[in-house]
Amino acid sequence: MVIMPVTVDLHSAAKQHLKGCKRSSALRLAAEILAVDCGLKTSFLYDFGAADILQIQRYLKELHQIGFIQGPLHILDMEGTVLIINVPRTASYLTMLQNSGELHVIDVSATLEYPEMFAQDRLWRIQSQLSDLLTHLTPYQTELPGTISVADIASTEWNLCTMFGFLLHYPAVYWFDTTKNFENCLSFTPLKRITVESTCCQIGLHKLQVYSFTIPESVCQNLQPLLQAWTERLKHEFDGQSHFTDLKVIMETVMLPAVAL
Repeated sequence: MVIMPVTVDLHSAAKQHLKGCKRSSALRLAAEILAVDCGLKTSFLYDFGAADILQIQRYLKELHQIGFIQGPLHILDMEGTVLIINVPRTASYLTMLQNSGELHVIDVSATLEYPEMFAQDRLWRIQSQLSDLLTHLTPYQTELPGTISVADIASTEWNLCTMFGFLLHYPAVYWFDTTKNFENCLSFTPLKRITVESTCCQIGLHKLQVYSFTIPESVCQNLQPLLQAWTERLKHEFDGQSHFTDLKVIMETVMLPAVAL
């Protein structure tokens, strides 16, 4: 196996700033961040261990110093969960959602027998939260390349599953009634699982999972035009960058005993 010089630097950066990060995890993490940096993804939900927000900031600054990413990037702490955000791409997407007046939200509360789409007149609270999120991101849109900003946002009353779905650029997002419990009605429900894979030749990673999300088949037919438009936009973004190749969109039906949101 040929070891590329950049992979040595990436592993070293992860070991220095993110304690206990193995080489395979370090390369996958770097590829995820590169996908955000080049605009292929709007955001990435950090799930590589217990690093705090300042450790992640130092790590990202190191990636910039070795020339792996350009930046700027924004690190956002939402109730202890960290997202790494391409602010211009994310703000543009959230603005489009706000201007369209249509949010595609699927209610999967445990009290329901089957998932169902939110009626538009029920979405005012989510629209208000998206507006607050966009207001938070706006000052970071003009940061210089190489800037790695950090912040947190008060979101105790938000359904974070829903907000994460928007930040991660899913075409439709889940919501459930958190005032009763944190369960959902997706157990053994037929789901259309959409997985997007690609190759990051820069560090020799194949079948990198760029996106993965599900849509209940009971509502999938109504959302088919939306899903098609999302896929076309993704292909357009893919064509506008050179870090990733071999885009592959996989759709399959799954039934799972439990679905964590």
